[in-house]
Amino acid sequence: MNLPSPQRYISKGCEDDLSAHGDSFRGAGYTKSPEEADHRYALMLEIVRDRSRPAAILDFGCGLGHLLDHIVGNAKYRHLRYTGLDISEKYLAAARRRHPQAEFIAMDVLESDTGLPQYDYVVLNGVFNYRGEIDCADMLDYWRRLIAVTWRHCQCGIAFNVMSKIVDWERDDLFHLPFDTMAQYVASNLSRHFIIRHDYRAYEYTTYVYREPSGA
Repeated sequence: MNLPSPQRYISKGCEDDLSAHGDSFRGAGYTKSPEEADHRYALMLEIVRDRSRPAAILDFGCGLGHLLDHIVGNAKYRHLRYTGLDISEKYLAAARRRHPQAEFIAMDVLESDTGLPQYDYVVLNGVFNYRGEIDCADMLDYWRRLIAVTWRHCQCGIAFNVMSKIVDWERDDLFHLPFDTMAQYVASNLSRHFIIRHDYRAYEYTTYVYREPSGA
């Protein structure tokens, strides 16, 4: 089967959720509850180390802009300046209706990231969980390429989540990335300063990668 590029294929799968469930946690790709989604947003924002100064954050694969809902609804995030980016015009149209004052960017960074600014932090929430019919090797290559591009546009760090290999069973349509494969690539190509979060209920893990060590 000839599939479109991974970024286009995954975007189409997400748009199917949007068509089926609209502006909701299900429309953003979550399956259990709004609380499940809200927990992920909080987890992503824990990448930010210094809350005493303003920080620019890029929500890569922003979907409906629900991360911005979480930011606006919590006073502790008042120092964050939000920008959303997505490849899907359908999601971006909905996000712009929801947050007309926010900045949203339409871009496929694997085709060209020319013109994409620098941010303090880039978060990729749910971008790598689903692979559908994409071959595992192709999905791994996609993850590596996209992580490398987004790293170029952060000044402090990036956060991303993927499905864990430490599970009772693996779903064939999800991307389960071994710790050692992830860590070897990150340490060799991005930074040796990273944290792996595997302490929450979902069968995934979140990684924070920093340019500088803690306390620097």
